[in-house]
Amino acid sequence: QVQLVESGGGLVQAGGSLRLSCAASGRTFSSYVMAWFRQAPGKEREFVAAISRYGSTTWYTDSVKGRFTISRDNAKNTVYLQMNSLKPEDTAVYYCAAGVPGDIQSTGYDYWGQGTQVTVSS
Repeated sequence: QVQLVESGGGLVQAGGSLRLSCAASGRTFSSYVMAWFRQAPGKEREFVAAISRYGSTTWYTDSVKGRFTISRDNAKNTVYLQMNSLKPEDTAVYYCAAGVPGDIQSTGYDYWGQGTQVTVSS
């Protein structure tokens, strides 16, 4: 069993930056692909970014490429999402996920955090 706890969300003005963190319990952190998803009010949960088990490969949805960076520290059992040049449309609850999904961008991950709110004001 893996427990995920997100932190780092908050209110920021458009153009600003935030860094989300997701701390995982357990000794098997490096066994999992780690990902970030987000869900805005009234919308489906959507893929944001993912990182392979040892960080050699990353994936991003088109709308965040060049602005967001996902990284992980396996020694600290933590995955990060650095978000720069934030836009109002980035406003959502951001969720951390862990697993070995067949489709990296699907919601087929085994473990999910509770989410952290990110609000970008215009």
